[in-house]
Amino acid sequence: MVAKLPEEEHPKQAFGWAARDESGVLSPFNFSRRATGEKDVCFKVLYCGMCHSDLHMVKNEWGTSTYPLVPGHEIVGVVTEVGSKVEKFKVGDKVGVGCIVGSCHSCHNCTNNLENYCAEMILTYGAKYYDGTITYGGYSDIMVADEHFIVRIPDTLPLDSTGPLLCAGITVYSPLKYYGLNKPGMHVGVVGLGGLGHMAVKFAKGMGVKVTVISTSPSKKQEAVEHLGADSFLVSRDQDQMKATMGTMDGIIDTVSATHPLVPLIGLLKTNGKLILVGAPEKPLELAAFPLLMGRKMVGGSGFGGMEETQEMINFAAKHNITADIEVIPIEYANTAMERILKADVRYRFVIDIGNTIKSTH
Repeated sequence: MVAKLPEEEHPKQAFGWAARDESGVLSPFNFSRRATGEKDVCFKVLYCGMCHSDLHMVKNEWGTSTYPLVPGHEIVGVVTEVGSKVEKFKVGDKVGVGCIVGSCHSCHNCTNNLENYCAEMILTYGAKYYDGTITYGGYSDIMVADEHFIVRIPDTLPLDSTGPLLCAGITVYSPLKYYGLNKPGMHVGVVGLGGLGHMAVKFAKGMGVKVTVISTSPSKKQEAVEHLGADSFLVSRDQDQMKATMGTMDGIIDTVSATHPLVPLIGLLKTNGKLILVGAPEKPLELAAFPLLMGRKMVGGSGFGGMEETQEMINFAAKHNITADIEVIPIEYANTAMERILKADVRYRFVIDIGNTIKSTH
């Protein structure tokens, strides 16, 4: 049931950038945010990360987009207003919103802090909210969300490079933890060195795990080992390297969203090893049974995390000084950035400087 707001409460005028159609071109957009309800937190958006899913959504590549569409679900800023029944936040707090802004709160998943798997979860943008309005994301100057879906950002973390943790960070932290690949001394492979992959390396190293980056690009070796701290680097197209590493890994986090062979990766796993998919290729991947049977191996998947785990991940990042590697851009550069994301021409996440570059046209 949606609480009735006092008569003087009016929707908030907001300004952002939106895609109007499947061309995916972003342009300035005036719209309204709801008034701050009794359990809502309103915050000034300072930064918003650009996720690969933003690209899919603005172009309606998943067939679910509603226009006009304001993307962005790696949103961070500072609280400007709280509802009368908000308990966890106050004006001035550093906060963030990730992939979801609503769920049913009563199903099995919700009651087990897995709101991200709720059948009625409400995505941060391009979805329908409880009151029937369409949700708008973080390529905008202000955000209003229920406090349950707000994450506190510790003061020690810089806001710009923390934003991507709310999607890319939790998407790799959650499977490392759930599938038991977070025990010191374990050997974990990370396939792909993009937005998700570079975060997987950092979190796994923070957990005390030995990390091997698996990539088709030999040129990424120096970056993986010297900059990100991976223990070793494996070129997946090099048969000799792959053969020498067979049966040595406890688990693999596969972040690749393009079609690629799984059987060679399964061969790298020890007995009882786990290959976990967090990338989402558009076409089905081929999976042979025999390599799984010979070693009791498993292939699993994982989405982003629930709210409790997302807060836990942010706190872990603060403790271990983990942030994303970013390129900060003005909002006017967003369309060019989308083109560069398509070419994987970013190390490793674009972050829009919303606070300094979004100017209202009101």
